[in-house]
Amino acid sequence: MTANPFLRYRERLDSYQAVRDGRMSDEQFVEMVEAFDAKVSGVEGTGFVETPLVDGSTLAAESGLDVDLWIKAEPNNVGGSHKARHLFGAALHLLVEESLGAPKVERLAIASCGNAAMGAGVIAAAMERPLDVFVPTWADASVVARLKDLGATVNPSERREGEAGDPAYLRFREAVEAGARAFSVQGTDTPTTFDGGRTLGWELADQLGDIDALYIQVGGGALATAVSMAVPDARLHPVQSEGCAPLRRAWDLLAPHFDFTAAAAEPTKYMWAWENEPHSLATGILDDVTYDWLPLLERTHASGGEPIVAPEPFVEQAYALAHQHTNIPVCATGTAGFAGLLHAPPSTRERVVLLFTGIDRT
Repeated sequence: MTANPFLRYRERLDSYQAVRDGRMSDEQFVEMVEAFDAKVSGVEGTGFVETPLVDGSTLAAESGLDVDLWIKAEPNNVGGSHKARHLFGAALHLLVEESLGAPKVERLAIASCGNAAMGAGVIAAAMERPLDVFVPTWADASVVARLKDLGATVNPSERREGEAGDPAYLRFREAVEAGARAFSVQGTDTPTTFDGGRTLGWELADQLGDIDALYIQVGGGALATAVSMAVPDARLHPVQSEGCAPLRRAWDLLAPHFDFTAAAAEPTKYMWAWENEPHSLATGILDDVTYDWLPLLERTHASGGEPIVAPEPFVEQAYALAHQHTNIPVCATGTAGFAGLLHAPPSTRERVVLLFTGIDRT
């Protein structure tokens, strides 16, 4: 069985629809994935392979948790996180469309403070397409340097007077309106982003089998949404830090009736930019809007879970414990789901999965 998730699970991918309806053969699709993955490997030094599932029993015991804990480890994936899975999946859609006669997309754009930008930089370089990356002014210098090495155009984005919301995201939207193709890990801007993200969930389910609960850190929301789509029987707990928690606010406004139809009709009644300046050690989940909040809360509600807001001391503790009791080189953003588990563990012993997602660049 192939280790490349985009080959292993190709018949489940939305991009495989071209094969299902006869516009492309399975052989052509496989050749496209293999050739594209080889280009990714040429840029990054590795292509996509199955990522490890790590026994978290020592971490659970040392943290005082009575759970059967498992950790899906993504820091050594392409681009240093899970984000490239999303973007490889989105790129496959583009390549399939173009191979069937759609006009070539000439320029890509993304807003990100780190891992998503790195994933996009690698994938765009493999596609040989120009990429505009809109980053906050405080973006990590090593990330910016690597993006430039990959050929991306990096655009630090300052807040304009009277402006609400993430300035990097606002500049990204301006670029898209000017003609660039949204190439993001937010389903609201790039609906195909869920396709590649689901490969993580399918892979996890094959590695472990039955799962009681998922505690998944949330910034824009695509990761938790995609994994829950792929592992629908597991209870989902999206986790944000107290320094930026618009998802829980929306959940509380929807309670107790959870009328998602009404929410879709008037989304700004439930989701708007976090008023205070977002802050947390887990900088990668400080999206002041949870862009994919609606499908995420639908999955959360359907699974019997609820969003968790982790106090900042738990965010810091999660990062420290992960480095003390695992060998996974994960960043504080990548351990933020663990902060939610520390703060609100299940009341009975369960099989719990965490996603340690981003490489520690400190």
